[in-house]
Amino acid sequence: MKTAFIGCGNMGGAIIQGLLRNGTAPEQIIAADPMEGSRKRAEEQYGIRTTASNAEAVRGSDLVVLSVKPYMAANVCDEICTELTDDQIVLSIMAGKRMGDLEELLGGHPKIVRAMPNTPCLIGEGMIGYCASKGVTDEEKAAAAEILRAVGLAEEIPEKLMDAVTSVSGSSPAFIFMLIEAMADGAVLEGMPRDMAYRFAAQAVKGSAALVLETGTHPGKLKDMVCSPGGTTIEGVRVLEENSFRGIVMQAIHETAVKSSLL
Repeated sequence: MKTAFIGCGNMGGAIIQGLLRNGTAPEQIIAADPMEGSRKRAEEQYGIRTTASNAEAVRGSDLVVLSVKPYMAANVCDEICTELTDDQIVLSIMAGKRMGDLEELLGGHPKIVRAMPNTPCLIGEGMIGYCASKGVTDEEKAAAAEILRAVGLAEEIPEKLMDAVTSVSGSSPAFIFMLIEAMADGAVLEGMPRDMAYRFAAQAVKGSAALVLETGTHPGKLKDMVCSPGGTTIEGVRVLEENSFRGIVMQAIHETAVKSSLL
Protein backbone atom coordinates (compact mmCIF):
# COMPACT_ATOMS: atom_id res chain seq x y z
CA MET A 1 0.00 0.00 0.00
CA LYS A 2 1.40 3.38 -1.02
CA THR A 3 1.09 5.79 1.88
CA ALA A 4 1.41 9.57 1.81
CA PHE A 5 2.09 11.62 4.91
CA ILE A 6 0.99 15.23 4.94
CA GLY A 7 3.40 16.46 7.60
CA CYS A 8 6.35 14.46 8.90
CA GLY A 9 6.86 15.90 12.38
CA ASN A 10 7.03 13.88 15.59
CA MET A 11 3.86 11.83 15.23
CA GLY A 12 4.02 11.42 11.47
CA GLY A 13 7.68 10.47 11.79
CA ALA A 14 6.85 7.93 14.50
CA ILE A 15 4.31 6.20 12.24
CA ILE A 16 6.73 6.23 9.30
CA GLN A 17 9.40 4.65 11.50
CA GLY A 18 6.91 2.06 12.74
CA LEU A 19 5.90 1.11 9.20
CA LEU A 20 9.51 0.71 8.14
CA ARG A 21 10.21 -1.37 11.23
CA ASN A 22 7.29 -3.63 10.28
CA GLY A 23 8.65 -4.22 6.79
CA THR A 24 7.11 -1.52 4.60
CA ALA A 25 9.54 -0.57 1.84
CA PRO A 26 10.70 3.07 1.87
CA GLU A 27 9.60 3.33 -1.78
CA GLN A 28 5.99 2.85 -0.63
CA ILE A 29 6.06 6.02 1.51
CA ILE A 30 6.12 9.69 0.55
CA ALA A 31 5.99 12.63 2.94
CA ALA A 32 5.04 16.23 2.22
CA ASP A 33 6.29 19.06 4.40
CA PRO A 34 6.76 22.76 3.66
CA MET A 35 9.97 22.92 5.73
CA GLU A 36 13.09 21.96 3.82
CA GLY A 37 14.82 20.93 7.03
CA SER A 38 12.03 18.51 7.90
CA ARG A 39 12.09 16.99 4.41
CA LYS A 40 15.85 16.55 4.47
CA ARG A 41 15.71 14.97 7.93
CA ALA A 42 12.99 12.53 6.80
CA GLU A 43 14.97 11.56 3.69
CA GLU A 44 18.15 10.95 5.68
CA GLN A 45 16.52 9.22 8.64
CA TYR A 46 13.95 7.07 6.85
CA GLY A 47 15.19 6.84 3.26
CA ILE A 48 11.80 7.91 1.89
CA ARG A 49 10.85 10.34 -0.86
CA THR A 50 9.64 13.78 0.19
CA THR A 51 8.06 16.77 -1.49
CA ALA A 52 7.05 20.31 -0.63
CA SER A 53 3.72 19.78 -2.41
CA ASN A 54 0.82 18.19 -0.54
CA ALA A 55 -1.01 17.63 -3.82
CA GLU A 56 1.97 15.75 -5.28
CA ALA A 57 2.13 13.46 -2.26
CA VAL A 58 -1.55 12.55 -2.61
CA ARG A 59 -1.36 11.59 -6.29
CA GLY A 60 -0.97 7.85 -6.71
CA SER A 61 -1.20 7.05 -2.98
CA ASP A 62 -3.63 4.51 -1.57
CA LEU A 63 -3.81 6.06 1.90
CA VAL A 64 -3.17 9.65 2.98
CA VAL A 65 -2.22 10.40 6.58
CA LEU A 66 -3.06 13.92 7.78
CA SER A 67 -0.43 14.50 10.47
CA VAL A 68 -0.47 18.28 10.75
CA LYS A 69 -1.59 20.64 13.50
CA PRO A 70 -5.37 21.20 13.66
CA TYR A 71 -5.07 24.89 12.79
CA MET A 72 -3.54 23.87 9.45
CA ALA A 73 -6.44 21.58 8.54
CA ALA A 74 -8.42 24.00 6.36
CA ASN A 75 -5.46 25.00 4.18
CA VAL A 76 -4.12 21.46 3.84
CA CYS A 77 -7.51 19.97 2.99
CA ASP A 78 -8.11 22.71 0.45
CA GLU A 79 -4.83 21.81 -1.25
CA ILE A 80 -5.52 18.09 -1.51
CA CYS A 81 -9.31 17.73 -1.86
CA THR A 82 -9.27 18.19 -5.65
CA GLU A 83 -6.52 15.56 -5.95
CA LEU A 84 -8.30 12.88 -3.91
CA THR A 85 -10.12 10.08 -5.68
CA ASP A 86 -13.03 8.26 -4.08
CA ASP A 87 -11.01 5.10 -3.53
CA GLN A 88 -8.26 6.77 -1.48
CA ILE A 89 -8.41 6.46 2.30
CA VAL A 90 -7.75 9.57 4.39
CA LEU A 91 -6.44 8.86 7.90
CA SER A 92 -6.50 11.91 10.17
CA ILE A 93 -4.58 12.06 13.44
CA MET A 94 -5.47 15.72 14.03
CA ALA A 95 -6.90 16.37 17.49
CA GLY A 96 -10.36 17.88 17.68
CA LYS A 97 -11.23 17.51 14.00
CA ARG A 98 -14.42 15.48 13.89
CA MET A 99 -15.61 13.31 11.05
CA GLY A 100 -18.14 15.90 9.95
CA ASP A 101 -15.47 18.61 9.93
CA LEU A 102 -13.15 16.45 7.85
CA GLU A 103 -15.85 15.47 5.38
CA GLU A 104 -16.73 19.13 4.87
CA LEU A 105 -13.11 20.24 4.52
CA LEU A 106 -12.44 17.45 2.03
CA GLY A 107 -15.46 18.19 -0.13
CA GLY A 108 -17.52 15.21 0.97
CA HIS A 109 -14.77 12.62 0.58
CA PRO A 110 -16.33 9.21 1.40
CA LYS A 111 -13.41 7.34 3.00
CA ILE A 112 -12.16 8.94 6.21
CA VAL A 113 -10.64 7.36 9.30
CA ARG A 114 -10.20 9.52 12.37
CA ALA A 115 -7.63 8.49 14.98
CA MET A 116 -6.27 9.82 18.27
CA PRO A 117 -2.71 8.68 19.02
CA ASN A 118 -0.59 9.60 22.04
CA THR A 119 3.07 10.41 22.64
CA PRO A 120 4.13 6.85 23.60
CA CYS A 121 3.67 6.15 19.88
CA LEU A 122 7.13 7.69 19.58
CA ILE A 123 8.57 4.48 21.04
CA GLY A 124 5.98 2.07 19.62
CA GLU A 125 3.95 1.89 22.84
CA GLY A 126 1.00 4.05 21.90
CA MET A 127 -2.70 3.63 22.60
CA ILE A 128 -4.87 4.77 19.72
CA GLY A 129 -8.62 5.03 19.32
CA TYR A 130 -10.02 5.22 15.80
CA CYS A 131 -13.33 5.39 13.97
CA ALA A 132 -14.29 5.35 10.31
CA SER A 133 -16.86 6.95 8.05
CA LYS A 134 -19.59 4.82 6.45
CA GLY A 135 -17.80 4.77 3.11
CA VAL A 136 -14.81 2.87 4.52
CA THR A 137 -15.00 -0.89 3.90
CA ASP A 138 -13.93 -3.44 6.49
CA GLU A 139 -10.84 -4.20 4.41
CA GLU A 140 -9.91 -0.52 4.20
CA LYS A 141 -10.53 -0.08 7.91
CA ALA A 142 -8.20 -2.99 8.61
CA ALA A 143 -5.53 -1.40 6.41
CA ALA A 144 -5.75 1.87 8.35
CA ALA A 145 -5.66 0.00 11.66
CA GLU A 146 -2.54 -1.87 10.53
CA ILE A 147 -0.79 1.45 10.00
CA LEU A 148 -1.81 2.64 13.46
CA ARG A 149 -0.69 -0.63 15.05
CA ALA A 150 2.81 0.03 13.75
CA VAL A 151 3.19 2.36 16.74
CA GLY A 152 1.12 0.69 19.45
CA LEU A 153 -2.29 -0.72 20.27
CA ALA A 154 -5.25 0.49 18.20
CA GLU A 155 -8.89 -0.05 19.06
CA GLU A 156 -11.99 0.88 17.08
CA ILE A 157 -14.45 3.05 18.99
CA PRO A 158 -17.64 4.98 18.21
CA GLU A 159 -16.81 8.60 17.47
CA LYS A 160 -18.85 9.76 20.48
CA LEU A 161 -16.06 8.31 22.69
CA MET A 162 -13.25 10.19 20.95
CA ASP A 163 -13.22 12.98 23.56
CA ALA A 164 -12.86 10.30 26.25
CA VAL A 165 -9.99 8.75 24.28
CA THR A 166 -8.38 12.17 24.01
CA SER A 167 -8.41 12.48 27.79
CA VAL A 168 -7.70 8.93 29.00
CA SER A 169 -4.90 8.18 26.52
CA GLY A 170 -4.12 11.26 24.43
CA SER A 171 -3.57 13.71 27.29
CA SER A 172 -2.94 11.35 30.19
CA PRO A 173 0.78 10.76 29.51
CA ALA A 174 1.28 14.29 30.85
CA PHE A 175 -0.51 13.27 34.05
CA ILE A 176 1.63 10.14 34.33
CA PHE A 177 4.80 12.17 33.82
CA MET A 178 3.67 14.42 36.67
CA LEU A 179 3.06 11.33 38.83
CA ILE A 180 6.52 9.96 38.06
CA GLU A 181 8.09 13.33 38.85
CA ALA A 182 6.18 13.59 42.14
CA MET A 183 7.14 10.02 43.13
CA ALA A 184 10.77 10.77 42.35
CA ASP A 185 10.62 14.01 44.36
CA GLY A 186 9.33 11.99 47.31
CA ALA A 187 12.21 9.53 46.98
CA VAL A 188 14.69 12.41 46.78
CA LEU A 189 13.17 13.75 50.00
CA GLU A 190 14.05 10.40 51.55
CA GLY A 191 17.67 10.70 50.38
CA MET A 192 17.68 8.88 47.02
CA PRO A 193 19.79 10.44 44.22
CA ARG A 194 17.53 12.06 41.64
CA ASP A 195 18.59 10.02 38.59
CA MET A 196 18.03 6.84 40.59
CA ALA A 197 14.68 8.12 41.84
CA TYR A 198 13.44 8.71 38.28
CA ARG A 199 14.47 5.18 37.25
CA PHE A 200 12.74 3.57 40.22
CA ALA A 201 9.57 5.63 39.82
CA ALA A 202 9.33 5.21 36.04
CA GLN A 203 9.94 1.46 36.17
CA ALA A 204 7.35 1.08 38.94
CA VAL A 205 4.75 2.78 36.71
CA LYS A 206 5.80 0.77 33.65
CA GLY A 207 5.73 -2.54 35.51
CA SER A 208 2.39 -1.81 37.17
CA ALA A 209 0.78 -0.92 33.83
CA ALA A 210 2.18 -4.10 32.25
CA LEU A 211 0.76 -6.16 35.13
CA VAL A 212 -2.74 -4.78 34.46
CA LEU A 213 -2.51 -5.40 30.72
CA GLU A 214 -0.88 -8.83 30.83
CA THR A 215 -2.91 -10.37 33.65
CA GLY A 216 -6.27 -8.69 33.00
CA THR A 217 -6.67 -8.41 36.77
CA HIS A 218 -8.77 -5.52 38.08
CA PRO A 219 -6.51 -2.66 39.24
CA GLY A 220 -8.32 -2.56 42.59
CA LYS A 221 -7.48 -6.21 43.23
CA LEU A 222 -3.85 -5.62 42.32
CA LYS A 223 -3.80 -2.67 44.72
CA ASP A 224 -5.21 -4.88 47.50
CA MET A 225 -2.46 -7.45 46.86
CA VAL A 226 0.17 -4.84 47.75
CA CYS A 227 -1.61 -3.57 50.88
CA SER A 228 -0.66 -5.74 53.88
CA PRO A 229 -2.70 -5.20 57.07
CA GLY A 230 -1.17 -2.36 59.06
CA GLY A 231 1.64 -2.09 56.50
CA THR A 232 3.48 0.68 54.69
CA THR A 233 1.46 0.64 51.48
CA ILE A 234 -1.96 0.99 53.09
CA GLU A 235 -0.60 3.99 54.98
CA GLY A 236 0.28 5.65 51.69
CA VAL A 237 -3.12 4.71 50.24
CA ARG A 238 -4.77 6.35 53.26
CA VAL A 239 -2.91 9.60 52.58
CA LEU A 240 -3.91 9.54 48.90
CA GLU A 241 -7.57 8.87 49.75
CA GLU A 242 -7.63 11.65 52.36
CA ASN A 243 -6.41 14.04 49.67
CA SER A 244 -8.98 12.93 47.05
CA PHE A 245 -6.37 11.34 44.77
CA ARG A 246 -8.89 9.37 42.70
CA GLY A 247 -11.38 12.22 42.59
CA ILE A 248 -8.74 14.65 41.32
CA VAL A 249 -7.63 12.22 38.61
CA MET A 250 -11.24 11.66 37.53
CA GLN A 251 -11.83 15.40 37.42
CA ALA A 252 -8.71 15.92 35.30
CA ILE A 253 -9.90 13.30 32.82
CA HIS A 254 -13.38 14.84 32.71
CA GLU A 255 -12.18 18.42 32.21
CA THR A 256 -9.78 17.29 29.47
CA ALA A 257 -12.64 15.56 27.67
CA VAL A 258 -14.79 18.68 27.99
CA LYS A 259 -12.01 20.80 26.52
CA SER A 260 -11.63 18.33 23.66
CA SER A 261 -15.35 18.59 22.89
CA LEU A 262 -15.01 22.37 22.51
CA LEU A 263 -12.10 22.31 20.04
